Amino acid sequence: MRTLKESGILVCVSIATAFTVNYYSPVGIALVGQWDTAQGVVTALAKNNNFSNDLEIGDLSLAKKMYDSGSFLFVDARSRADFVAGHVKGAVSLPIGEFDVGIQDFLDRYSPETGIVTYCSGRNCEDSHQLAQHFLDFGYARVNVMIDGYPGWKAEGYPVE
Repeated sequence: MRTLKESGILVCVSIATAFTVNYYSPVGIALVGQWDTAQGVVTALAKNNNFSNDLEIGDLSLAKKMYDSGSFLFVDARSRADFVAGHVKGAVSLPIGEFDVGIQDFLDRYSPETGIVTYCSGRNCEDSHQLAQHFLDFGYARVNVMIDGYPGWKAEGYPVE
C-alpha cells in the first residue's frame, strides 16, 4: 500500500513539474487549440503564434477575385512534389521547409509591394500561415492566406496546372 501511495505522489509531482516547465517554456505546447475546420485552420495555437487571422481568406470566391485581378501572386507552401502534382495556375512554389534557401531568389524576383496569397493543403495545414508570417517578417505588407488551400481551389473548378 505504501508503494502505491508513493507512486501516486511521484506521478502527481511529475505531472505538476511537466505543466510548470511547459508553461514557462517559450516553445511549450499549447493546452488549447482551434479544432473546428468550419472556424478556420486547425491549430494548436502555439504560444509563439503571433499570426493575425485577419489575413485569412475564408471565402474562395474572394480568393478567385484576387486571382482574377492579377494583383496578387499565389505562393504554394507545399512540397515541390505536391506542387508538381497540381497547383493554382500561375502560382510559384516556395515550400515552407525550403524558405531559408529560396527567399533570396524570391526577393530578387518580387518586390515587397507585391500582393501575396499563400496556400497549402487546406484547413488541416498551417504551412501557408507560417509562410505568410515569414513574408511579413521580410517586409511584404500585402499578405493573405487562402485557408482552403489547393484542394478547395481545385474543388471549385478554378484554374489549376
